[in-house]
Amino acid sequence: MGEKYNILIAQSGGPTVAINASLAGVMREAFASEEIDRVYGGCNGIQGILEDRILELNEQFENNEENLHKLECTPAMFLGSCRYKMKSYEEDTTDYDRVLEIFQKYHIGAFFYIGGNDSMDTVDKMSQYVKAHDMDVKVVGIPKTIDNDLMMIDHTPGFGSAAKYIATTVREIAMDTYIYNMDTVVIVEIMGRNAGWLTAAAALARNNYNIAPQLIYLPEVAFDTDAFVQKVKKSLFQYHHVIVAVSEGIKDKDGNYISAQGNNVDKFGHAMLSGTGAVLKDIVTERIGCKVRSIELNVLQRAAAHISSATDLKESVELGKNGVRLAKAGKTGVMSTLTRKDTPKYEVEYSFADISKIANEEKKVPLEWITEEGTDVSNDMIEYLRPLVLGEVTVPYKDGIPDYMFDRVRRK
Repeated sequence: MGEKYNILIAQSGGPTVAINASLAGVMREAFASEEIDRVYGGCNGIQGILEDRILELNEQFENNEENLHKLECTPAMFLGSCRYKMKSYEEDTTDYDRVLEIFQKYHIGAFFYIGGNDSMDTVDKMSQYVKAHDMDVKVVGIPKTIDNDLMMIDHTPGFGSAAKYIATTVREIAMDTYIYNMDTVVIVEIMGRNAGWLTAAAALARNNYNIAPQLIYLPEVAFDTDAFVQKVKKSLFQYHHVIVAVSEGIKDKDGNYISAQGNNVDKFGHAMLSGTGAVLKDIVTERIGCKVRSIELNVLQRAAAHISSATDLKESVELGKNGVRLAKAGKTGVMSTLTRKDTPKYEVEYSFADISKIANEEKKVPLEWITEEGTDVSNDMIEYLRPLVLGEVTVPYKDGIPDYMFDRVRRK
């Protein structure tokens, strides 16, 4: 890549508060580089690239600090997303050959894919295929996922803001609950099918006047219904108001999802999956009989930019910038990463990791960060989480409502 070249960026997977901040970071570093000419965006991830739905981004963002800042504060994906998993190129090269055509058409020297596990799988496959065809295109992954389950990185962009939303919401639920003079159980269901990082963040809701959530259940530990009922009874006797934070993916000792253990069946007699919180609500209602409510946060924790973590957005921008620096240094088949420094004050440093060690892997909560009874998290988890939610972001408002930058993707 001796002469000037263009770059292509795309986004994939589920939305987060911070994925556009990483997009802005890639653009900021690219615009400042004398080696890079045009910056292109692929609409709706790799799927849009295959369909040649490509946007030129220089006009809207180069030398426009207002638009870049607004993009950094905007949740979800400006370029749109997809859930497209490429087949292995040993099985079918059609998609890969088409992407190489697009690279050649737009004179692409570096491709940046912002996303989670499936996106890193695409980075892994594309980098191998490009290398096998002696094409001088650097392929770099930029991490994102609220699930915080990517390997080789201390924490992922989007997680800190989602954790901040969860902790705030649980504290506000507690404030709502405590005003009544009656025994009450509130079950808050939080995303996390196999990894409990998000649910663990509910512990940050506690302070000198709030002890909720009293119980936290993560999917890393087998869930025992009888033990759960006994813990709720004990907490009710002690506190009268009990708030339970529970991951959507908790399972019993045999690996069966708790959400499949309700009494609802289809016409064939198969259990119909309902929300985990709803199932636990029915159990508490039947076996304890107090006032009980189930709250499913669902997608609300993914794009709540009005309560962003400033730390999260700053790091997301820097991970995007770092990705461009990696490509310029000749790195390919890697993901931009950050590592927590071993210093009294929270600091991180930026580096990279081989994408083959990340794609299709899953980082779970260490068992030593979960209490022995499996109903809470340890102080080590609290210390890990606390810096990630720090700092507030000035989000643009219009008519009293957050004013985000809507994407330019042309929907079909």
